[in-house]
Amino acid sequence: MCIIFFKFDPRPASKNAYRLILAANRDEFYNRPSKAADFWGSSNEILSGLDLEEGKEGGSWLGISKRGKLAALTNYLEGRPNPDAQGRGSLVSNYLTDNLDSFSYLRKVSTEGHLYNGFNLLTADFKANEDTVCYYGNKGSPEPIRLKTGIYGLSNSLLETPWRKLQHGKQLFSNVVGRTLPPDGMVQELLQILNNEELNNPDPAQETQGQGYSKPMLQALSAVCVRATGYGTRTNTIILIDAAGNVTFTERTMINSDISRWSTNSFQFQLNE
Repeated sequence: MCIIFFKFDPRPASKNAYRLILAANRDEFYNRPSKAADFWGSSNEILSGLDLEEGKEGGSWLGISKRGKLAALTNYLEGRPNPDAQGRGSLVSNYLTDNLDSFSYLRKVSTEGHLYNGFNLLTADFKANEDTVCYYGNKGSPEPIRLKTGIYGLSNSLLETPWRKLQHGKQLFSNVVGRTLPPDGMVQELLQILNNEELNNPDPAQETQGQGYSKPMLQALSAVCVRATGYGTRTNTIILIDAAGNVTFTERTMINSDISRWSTNSFQFQLNE
Protein backbone atom coordinates (compact mmCIF):
# COMPACT_ATOMS: atom_id res chain seq x y z
CA MET A 1 0.00 0.00 0.00
CA CYS A 2 2.26 2.84 1.25
CA ILE A 3 1.84 6.41 2.51
CA ILE A 4 3.72 9.60 1.65
CA PHE A 5 3.83 13.01 3.33
CA PHE A 6 5.76 15.84 1.72
CA LYS A 7 6.36 19.57 1.90
CA PHE A 8 7.25 21.26 -1.37
CA ASP A 9 8.81 24.72 -1.09
CA PRO A 10 10.72 25.44 -4.33
CA ARG A 11 12.14 28.78 -3.21
CA PRO A 12 12.51 28.63 0.58
CA ALA A 13 12.91 32.05 2.21
CA SER A 14 15.68 30.85 4.53
CA LYS A 15 18.92 29.21 3.42
CA ASN A 16 18.37 26.77 6.31
CA ALA A 17 15.00 25.65 4.89
CA TYR A 18 14.28 22.75 2.56
CA ARG A 19 12.99 22.69 -1.00
CA LEU A 20 11.58 19.23 -0.31
CA ILE A 21 10.89 17.24 2.82
CA LEU A 22 9.43 13.81 2.04
CA ALA A 23 8.60 10.99 4.46
CA ALA A 24 7.27 7.70 3.11
CA ASN A 25 6.39 4.19 4.21
CA ARG A 26 6.45 1.16 1.97
CA ASP A 27 3.85 -1.41 3.03
CA GLU A 28 4.31 -4.83 1.45
CA PHE A 29 4.37 -8.56 2.17
CA TYR A 30 7.37 -9.12 4.41
CA ASN A 31 8.64 -12.02 2.29
CA ARG A 32 8.53 -10.20 -1.06
CA PRO A 33 12.14 -10.09 -2.27
CA SER A 34 13.56 -6.57 -2.49
CA LYS A 35 16.91 -4.82 -2.60
CA ALA A 36 17.67 -2.05 -0.10
CA ALA A 37 18.32 1.45 -1.43
CA ASP A 38 21.58 1.92 -3.29
CA PHE A 39 22.91 3.67 -6.38
CA TRP A 40 22.31 2.05 -9.77
CA GLY A 41 21.87 2.97 -13.44
CA SER A 42 24.24 3.57 -16.33
CA SER A 43 26.39 6.06 -14.41
CA ASN A 44 25.38 5.02 -10.89
CA GLU A 45 23.32 8.21 -10.54
CA ILE A 46 19.96 6.76 -9.40
CA LEU A 47 19.26 5.99 -5.75
CA SER A 48 16.35 3.72 -4.84
CA GLY A 49 15.30 0.38 -3.46
CA LEU A 50 14.40 -2.22 -6.09
CA ASP A 51 11.78 -4.94 -6.36
CA LEU A 52 13.20 -8.43 -6.96
CA GLU A 53 9.84 -10.20 -7.28
CA GLU A 54 9.76 -12.52 -10.29
CA GLY A 55 8.24 -10.70 -13.24
CA LYS A 56 8.51 -7.34 -11.46
CA GLU A 57 12.31 -7.13 -11.19
CA GLY A 58 13.80 -3.66 -11.38
CA GLY A 59 10.65 -1.82 -10.37
CA SER A 60 10.71 0.62 -7.47
CA TRP A 61 8.39 2.55 -5.17
CA LEU A 62 10.53 5.63 -4.49
CA GLY A 63 13.76 6.99 -5.92
CA ILE A 64 15.82 10.05 -6.80
CA SER A 65 18.63 10.73 -9.27
CA LYS A 66 21.63 13.03 -9.09
CA ARG A 67 20.04 14.90 -12.03
CA GLY A 68 17.24 15.96 -9.68
CA LYS A 69 14.55 13.56 -10.89
CA LEU A 70 12.37 12.06 -8.16
CA ALA A 71 9.46 9.62 -8.34
CA ALA A 72 7.21 8.02 -5.73
CA LEU A 73 4.37 5.52 -6.09
CA THR A 74 1.45 4.30 -3.99
CA ASN A 75 -1.14 1.70 -4.87
CA TYR A 76 -4.83 2.59 -4.98
CA LEU A 77 -6.85 0.45 -2.56
CA GLU A 78 -9.25 -1.73 -4.54
CA GLY A 79 -10.93 -4.95 -3.55
CA ARG A 80 -10.32 -6.98 -6.70
CA PRO A 81 -7.16 -5.99 -8.58
CA ASN A 82 -6.40 -7.57 -11.95
CA PRO A 83 -3.69 -10.25 -11.48
CA ASP A 84 -2.62 -9.89 -15.14
CA ALA A 85 -2.04 -6.10 -15.05
CA GLN A 86 1.41 -4.66 -15.69
CA GLY A 87 3.75 -4.11 -12.72
CA ARG A 88 3.46 -0.57 -11.37
CA GLY A 89 7.02 -0.34 -10.03
CA SER A 90 8.36 0.18 -13.55
CA LEU A 91 6.59 3.56 -13.59
CA VAL A 92 9.13 4.84 -11.04
CA SER A 93 12.22 3.22 -12.56
CA ASN A 94 11.32 4.31 -16.09
CA TYR A 95 10.93 7.95 -15.06
CA LEU A 96 14.27 7.98 -13.25
CA THR A 97 16.04 6.68 -16.36
CA ASP A 98 13.99 8.69 -18.90
CA ASN A 99 14.81 12.13 -20.31
CA LEU A 100 11.20 13.36 -20.24
CA ASP A 101 10.33 16.10 -17.76
CA SER A 102 7.97 15.28 -14.90
CA PHE A 103 4.76 16.60 -16.49
CA SER A 104 5.44 15.14 -19.95
CA TYR A 105 6.19 11.75 -18.44
CA LEU A 106 2.90 11.71 -16.53
CA ARG A 107 1.08 12.79 -19.68
CA LYS A 108 2.55 9.75 -21.41
CA VAL A 109 1.69 7.47 -18.46
CA SER A 110 -1.89 8.78 -18.43
CA THR A 111 -2.46 7.36 -21.93
CA GLU A 112 -1.45 3.91 -20.63
CA GLY A 113 -3.11 4.12 -17.19
CA HIS A 114 -5.69 1.44 -18.06
CA LEU A 115 -2.92 -1.18 -18.34
CA TYR A 116 -2.26 -1.06 -14.59
CA ASN A 117 -4.13 -1.67 -11.38
CA GLY A 118 -4.89 1.49 -9.43
CA PHE A 119 -1.91 3.71 -8.65
CA ASN A 120 -0.79 7.21 -7.71
CA LEU A 121 2.46 8.57 -9.12
CA LEU A 122 4.44 11.64 -8.08
CA THR A 123 7.20 12.86 -10.39
CA ALA A 124 9.50 15.80 -9.78
CA ASP A 125 12.36 17.77 -11.32
CA PHE A 126 14.67 19.73 -9.02
CA LYS A 127 16.73 22.18 -11.05
CA ALA A 128 18.64 25.38 -10.32
CA ASN A 129 16.18 27.54 -12.26
CA GLU A 130 12.91 25.77 -11.36
CA ASP A 131 11.55 22.94 -9.18
CA THR A 132 8.45 21.06 -10.34
CA VAL A 133 6.34 18.37 -8.65
CA CYS A 134 3.53 16.69 -10.59
CA TYR A 135 0.85 14.11 -9.77
CA TYR A 136 -1.26 11.61 -11.68
CA GLY A 137 -3.60 8.90 -10.40
CA ASN A 138 -5.19 6.48 -12.86
CA LYS A 139 -8.40 6.36 -10.78
CA GLY A 140 -8.83 10.13 -10.87
CA SER A 141 -8.58 12.97 -13.38
CA PRO A 142 -7.40 11.94 -16.87
CA GLU A 143 -4.76 14.72 -16.86
CA PRO A 144 -1.74 15.09 -14.54
CA ILE A 145 -1.46 18.21 -12.41
CA ARG A 146 1.42 20.47 -11.31
CA LEU A 147 1.49 20.98 -7.56
CA LYS A 148 1.89 24.36 -5.88
CA THR A 149 3.99 25.10 -2.81
CA GLY A 150 2.43 23.33 0.17
CA ILE A 151 2.15 20.28 2.41
CA TYR A 152 0.55 17.17 0.93
CA GLY A 153 -0.45 13.66 1.92
CA LEU A 154 -0.88 10.66 -0.36
CA SER A 155 -2.08 7.27 0.80
CA ASN A 156 -4.04 4.62 -1.09
CA SER A 157 -6.73 6.84 -2.50
CA LEU A 158 -6.26 9.97 -4.63
CA LEU A 159 -3.94 12.80 -3.54
CA GLU A 160 -5.19 14.54 -0.37
CA THR A 161 -8.21 12.20 0.06
CA PRO A 162 -9.07 12.81 3.74
CA TRP A 163 -8.78 9.32 5.17
CA ARG A 164 -8.36 9.49 8.93
CA LYS A 165 -4.84 7.98 8.82
CA LEU A 166 -3.80 10.56 6.25
CA GLN A 167 -5.21 13.49 8.21
CA HIS A 168 -3.64 12.25 11.45
CA GLY A 169 -0.22 11.64 9.90
CA LYS A 170 -0.28 14.88 7.94
CA GLN A 171 -0.96 16.88 11.11
CA LEU A 172 1.98 15.23 12.87
CA PHE A 173 4.15 15.82 9.78
CA SER A 174 3.10 19.48 9.55
CA ASN A 175 4.03 20.05 13.20
CA VAL A 176 7.56 18.73 12.59
CA VAL A 177 8.32 20.40 9.25
CA GLY A 178 7.15 23.73 10.62
CA ARG A 179 10.20 23.76 12.89
CA THR A 180 13.79 24.64 11.96
CA LEU A 181 15.72 21.42 12.48
CA PRO A 182 19.09 20.17 11.21
CA PRO A 183 18.90 17.14 8.89
CA ASP A 184 19.62 14.57 11.61
CA GLY A 185 16.98 16.00 13.92
CA MET A 186 14.43 16.25 11.11
CA VAL A 187 15.02 12.62 10.09
CA GLN A 188 14.60 11.31 13.65
CA GLU A 189 11.36 13.23 14.19
CA LEU A 190 9.93 12.03 10.87
CA LEU A 191 10.88 8.40 11.55
CA GLN A 192 8.79 8.59 14.73
CA ILE A 193 5.77 9.66 12.68
CA LEU A 194 6.29 6.91 10.11
CA ASN A 195 6.34 4.32 12.91
CA ASN A 196 3.10 5.48 14.54
CA GLU A 197 0.96 2.32 14.89
CA GLU A 198 -2.14 4.08 16.27
CA LEU A 199 -5.28 2.81 14.52
CA ASN A 200 -7.44 5.47 12.86
CA ASN A 201 -10.70 3.59 12.62
CA PRO A 202 -13.56 3.40 11.98
CA ASP A 203 -13.06 5.24 8.69
CA PRO A 204 -16.09 4.85 6.40
CA ALA A 205 -14.26 6.35 3.39
CA GLN A 206 -11.41 3.86 3.60
CA GLU A 207 -13.74 0.94 4.36
CA THR A 208 -16.01 1.75 1.41
CA GLN A 209 -13.09 1.90 -1.00
CA GLY A 210 -11.64 -1.30 0.46
CA GLN A 211 -14.72 -3.47 0.04
CA GLY A 212 -13.47 -7.00 -0.48
CA TYR A 213 -10.85 -6.73 2.28
CA SER A 214 -11.47 -8.37 5.66
CA LYS A 215 -12.40 -6.16 8.59
CA PRO A 216 -9.16 -7.01 10.50
CA MET A 217 -7.07 -6.10 7.45
CA LEU A 218 -8.85 -2.78 6.95
CA GLN A 219 -8.33 -2.06 10.63
CA ALA A 220 -4.59 -2.75 10.29
CA LEU A 221 -4.43 -0.54 7.18
CA SER A 222 -5.92 2.38 9.17
CA ALA A 223 -2.55 3.05 10.85
CA VAL A 224 0.29 5.12 9.40
CA CYS A 225 2.58 2.20 10.28
CA VAL A 226 0.76 -0.97 9.23
CA ARG A 227 1.14 -4.22 11.17
CA ALA A 228 -0.72 -7.34 9.96
CA THR A 229 0.24 -11.01 9.76
CA GLY A 230 3.06 -11.26 7.22
CA TYR A 231 2.29 -7.83 5.80
CA GLY A 232 2.93 -4.25 6.76
CA THR A 233 5.35 -1.34 6.85
CA ARG A 234 8.79 -2.71 5.98
CA THR A 235 10.63 0.41 4.79
CA ASN A 236 10.72 4.04 6.00
CA THR A 237 12.34 6.61 3.72
CA ILE A 238 13.14 10.28 4.36
CA ILE A 239 14.36 12.57 1.57
CA LEU A 240 15.53 16.12 2.30
CA ILE A 241 16.65 18.59 -0.38
CA ASP A 242 18.00 21.87 0.96
CA ALA A 243 18.20 25.29 -0.66
CA ALA A 244 21.70 24.56 -2.03
CA GLY A 245 20.71 21.24 -3.62
CA ASN A 246 22.19 18.98 -0.95
CA VAL A 247 20.25 15.73 -0.67
CA THR A 248 19.95 13.55 2.43
CA PHE A 249 18.33 10.18 1.72
CA THR A 250 17.70 7.94 4.74
CA GLU A 251 16.21 4.46 4.50
CA ARG A 252 15.27 2.26 7.44
CA THR A 253 14.34 -1.21 6.26
CA MET A 254 13.29 -4.50 7.83
CA ILE A 255 15.79 -7.39 7.81
CA ASN A 256 14.67 -10.91 6.81
CA SER A 257 10.94 -10.34 7.42
CA ASP A 258 11.64 -9.83 11.15
CA ILE A 259 9.81 -6.82 12.59
CA SER A 260 12.32 -6.66 15.47
CA ARG A 261 15.35 -6.30 13.14
CA TRP A 262 16.01 -3.16 11.10
CA SER A 263 18.89 -1.62 9.17
CA THR A 264 19.32 2.13 8.60
CA ASN A 265 21.43 3.64 5.82
CA SER A 266 21.89 7.28 4.92
CA PHE A 267 23.22 8.79 1.69
CA GLN A 268 24.29 12.41 1.08
CA PHE A 269 25.00 13.93 -2.30
CA GLN A 270 24.74 17.16 -4.27
CA LEU A 271 22.31 17.54 -7.17
CA ASN A 272 23.85 18.15 -10.59
CA GLU A 273 21.71 21.20 -11.28
